[in-house]
Amino acid sequence: MDIRKIVVISLGITSCCFSLVAQEKWSLSQCIDYAVQNNIQVKQKQLEKENSEIRLNTTRMSRLPDLTGSAGQDFYFGRSPSRTGVYEDQSQSSTSFRISSSLPVFTGFKIQSEIGSARFDLKAAVEELNKAKEDVALNVTSYYLQALFNKEILCIAQKQLEISRLQLKKIEKMVEQGRSSEASLYESRALVAEDEMNVTQSENNLLLSLVDLSQLLNLEKAEGFDIEEPDMNSVTLQQTASLVSPKDAFKFSVENRPGIKSALYALESSRFGLKQARSGYYPTLSFGASYGTSYYHAYKGGDENNWTFAEQMRNNGSETLGFTLSVPLFNRLVTRNQVKQARLQIRLQELALDNARQQLYKEIEQAYYAAVAAHKKYISSQKSVDAARISFEYEQKKYDAGKSTVFEYSDAKNKYEKSLSEQVQARYDFLFRSKVLDFYNGKPLAF
Repeated sequence: MDIRKIVVISLGITSCCFSLVAQEKWSLSQCIDYAVQNNIQVKQKQLEKENSEIRLNTTRMSRLPDLTGSAGQDFYFGRSPSRTGVYEDQSQSSTSFRISSSLPVFTGFKIQSEIGSARFDLKAAVEELNKAKEDVALNVTSYYLQALFNKEILCIAQKQLEISRLQLKKIEKMVEQGRSSEASLYESRALVAEDEMNVTQSENNLLLSLVDLSQLLNLEKAEGFDIEEPDMNSVTLQQTASLVSPKDAFKFSVENRPGIKSALYALESSRFGLKQARSGYYPTLSFGASYGTSYYHAYKGGDENNWTFAEQMRNNGSETLGFTLSVPLFNRLVTRNQVKQARLQIRLQELALDNARQQLYKEIEQAYYAAVAAHKKYISSQKSVDAARISFEYEQKKYDAGKSTVFEYSDAKNKYEKSLSEQVQARYDFLFRSKVLDFYNGKPLAF
């Protein structure tokens, strides 16, 4: 085989593109957007946010007066009150109607505290929703990069198979000319069969990774699903230049990450919970107003003793206005214990916030050093690829000259293929680590 042809094939390995038969290829941003819209956890967080909105609206409306209407029907037998209020031996019935309203005048600042707590609960629910969306985006990015990795591995396997097939054709000609033994022919065929098996395995790995990604997106079916292949060399260079220090990423994240905001809002809500518990120490004052009327009918003495319905409705009406003051004297220490629980809840939320900040810094620091280590590995892998390629080219010359066995040739070829695979793995490991670091610094995950 012409050594220049081998070099050309080898240089094209990392930039080849494998395409499945598909109607449309999805970009990373399309995958993220679709997953966020269809993810069940995100939908659950959306419902929780809407529930918090309803709770806030309910607490706000508790400052308004209420209005209640009621009606009653009673039957009396024996001694019963007449329409004049005097008890008599007679059977009669009464129909009553009443409408009433009450307004909280002072509740010990309980309503204001409930509104404040509900407002921060809503903010926390919004941030929890945002956090769920970010988690989905990170998962999609990981699965997307895995599929891209399997695409490049398949390209490597296909190119290696192409090299083996070209070598097999050359051996067949040499055998026909009597320049090589049939043993070399069988060994070359075995090498082709091995490469064909590697291609099949790589195709299966790619298919499974695409199925995993499609399931993460909650697509109805994985058939025909495929993803775009960006210029990974360009992406790698961009990611190399965009690495930021852990302190810079933490400074941004601690002020903008939904997980931190959610913990902060939960802390503020618990502080309003303490004010709400303390309201039990205060007296409460409410205003009430009502209007009622009734109709009586006696079953003894004839209709002349019963006024008409309209007359009684008009004449039996009564109006009330009043204030009610309730002073807490002793409620079995319920209020005191509620205040203690509220203070403990504040402390718990403070610890949760501190833990969230510490955990965030650890994650950022780990992401940074993992990205740096992955980048170093990627640079080293390039040197390994160059060395393995030179060794393979040298072994190819020896094999063509009859100074090397097929086993030595196959060993050099396998080492070259392994170095290419390790380089691809190092690249995608670095890309994911650097993307995570970008995420903490507020940069978009899409390429």
